[in-house]
Amino acid sequence: MQQEAAAAVQNRTRDTVLFGLFTALTAVGAFIRVPVPVCPFTLQLLFTTLAGLILGSRRGAAAVALYVALGLIGVPVFTQGGGPGYIFQPTFGYLIGFAAGAWLTGRIREGASGTAGLGRLLAASFAGLLVVYLFGMVYVYIINNFYLGTPIGVWPVVLYCFVLAVPGDLCLCVLAAVAEGHTYIQNARRLRLDGPAYGPVEEGRKPFHFYKGKENRKKE
Repeated sequence: MQQEAAAAVQNRTRDTVLFGLFTALTAVGAFIRVPVPVCPFTLQLLFTTLAGLILGSRRGAAAVALYVALGLIGVPVFTQGGGPGYIFQPTFGYLIGFAAGAWLTGRIREGASGTAGLGRLLAASFAGLLVVYLFGMVYVYIINNFYLGTPIGVWPVVLYCFVLAVPGDLCLCVLAAVAEGHTYIQNARRLRLDGPAYGPVEEGRKPFHFYKGKENRKKE
């Protein structure tokens, strides 16, 4: 009982640390720009996707939502500052999409029956990506046409806000999925566990299938 209680406290502490960490990483990621040709991109999507994969749907979305809330109350965590007026920025829809995408990514991750393989991790990451871009493009269209008075058509929005912008984020989705799978492999080796279950797994995270079929390790 004491060991179980200690493990529960350790898990809660770890989850709290990870929650705050992903909120901070999402803020930092806004200012890390990858200078690729045509359309540079930031690392925000990498961190919001990992938030969904690692923390699960509810906590992952909440960690990203906390970042958005901090920006709206005036903390300068957005690329152009912060404050409630930021909701009128054309790109604010992407911030909403980050939270929604993290939730969907985590939800798909949680839906794995038994083990979660690389295919499911990629599917979860790409689904979250589509949600981010859907929110972003719709918001850009609405703000420009009905608030800023700078009409823009559907095709230009799709071209500039998706076709030209998505390649870099696709790479980030792959990186997030591979990083999550690799994390489970390393944890299993470190904890010297065997079988399809690898000790206390936080809500939403299924064991990674790369372990399945590996030789059993004796407990010390």
